[in-house]
Amino acid sequence: MMESGFARIRRFENAHILLWLLKDLCWAAEFKTGGLLMIIPTVLVAVYLMWQSRTNRVELVHNVAVCLWISANSTWMIGEFFFENSTKPLAMVFFTLGLLVLLLHYMSTWIQRRNASRTP
Repeated sequence: MMESGFARIRRFENAHILLWLLKDLCWAAEFKTGGLLMIIPTVLVAVYLMWQSRTNRVELVHNVAVCLWISANSTWMIGEFFFENSTKPLAMVFFTLGLLVLLLHYMSTWIQRRNASRTP
């Protein structure tokens, strides 16, 4: 039986949540090797999901924000593990970029809807 594109993407999204939780569990448990190793599949799946959503602006914007969030999260974790938490400012850059991407998207959507409702 052929799997629909939506179902296939949903499976990857669900796997991504599992990977992310495993990475953060390793971080919380201070299991450095596991945390570092889990960055790789977590980021790769996030990039894959972002690429797959490239034809749908709404999905793409949210997946870009997720990639930035995981980058921030991973940067922060690495800083806590190896650099006396000195990477937190860099993590804040990634978090801020993710928020800006979403803010710009939602502002653009709001402006488009407002302009469309004004058109006679």
